[in-house]
Amino acid sequence: MDTLVFGALDIGGTKIAGGLVDADGRLVARSQCATPARGTAEEMMAAVAAVLDDLAVHPEWESISGLGIASAGPVATATGTVSPVNIPAWRAFPLADRVRAHPRVPLGVEPLVVGDAVAMAAGEHRAGAARGVDNALCMVVSTGIGGGLILNGSLYAGPSGNAGHIGHISVDHTGGPACPCGARGCLEQLASGTAIAAHALASGWEPPADAAPTAATVADAARAGDPRAAAAYDRAGRALAAAIAATAALVELDLVVVGGGVAQAGETLFAPLRRHLADYATLDFTRDLPVLPALLSTDAGLIGAAVAAGMPRPERGTTELPASHA
Repeated sequence: MDTLVFGALDIGGTKIAGGLVDADGRLVARSQCATPARGTAEEMMAAVAAVLDDLAVHPEWESISGLGIASAGPVATATGTVSPVNIPAWRAFPLADRVRAHPRVPLGVEPLVVGDAVAMAAGEHRAGAARGVDNALCMVVSTGIGGGLILNGSLYAGPSGNAGHIGHISVDHTGGPACPCGARGCLEQLASGTAIAAHALASGWEPPADAAPTAATVADAARAGDPRAAAAYDRAGRALAAAIAATAALVELDLVVVGGGVAQAGETLFAPLRRHLADYATLDFTRDLPVLPALLSTDAGLIGAAVAAGMPRPERGTTELPASHA
């Protein structure tokens, strides 16, 4: 008997990942390459094509039942175009059309583009930390910051596919850092991996001689007792807490799930986040909001992209896309 398999891409500022996902939400094949985020539009597309080529060698590829694409945003699901803040060369880039035109994409397969954090929310709701939860905010904290919402048991992507884009909520109204999106004080400029490393460096912290100044290196230093590194994570945790509390006040949440590369820091991030959240989430219906690490780790976006492409739904809850794609 044939088994349903779905193709999936997850495109972010650090990596481009691809996978084949079965109907139970399990990855049966995976490929990945670094994102040439400062390259040209065609260099970016060449990297995507290389991942597709890698997946196409698997025998299941020719019979995929759908192809979902999770991309850093903003995205436009209706047109299949993307304009990621952290990938300057892609502005209104016709990603769905370009993927459809790839010679190894099976005829009749229509790629569907969703925001990467919306996909992460779909994945965590399907098979991760938000499974069975009716109202959840799922966040990707990495090179950038994104979010996706589960409301009333369903994925809510919004008309354009960008609902929950929490990274561009302003949490510093005192002249905070300028964001490439055009605003100031955005969460992404205070709590992303890039922001954490930049703040630590500005405070005088230096990485070991053989290490790059990344959020992971800062986390190592914080665990070793460096107060400047710990302060960078405290600042990020406070900013995340402010944005989470604001979201909880707007839509009422049962749970928050945090994934992405920065979340791999564990309690170095989660301890200050939860501590500050107690100060920001003070209303009765926002207090004591659980904040959990993503269970699917960095594969949540791939599994969620497959959900968007049509993976069968779990018994509890549904996954809905914007009306133009229902």
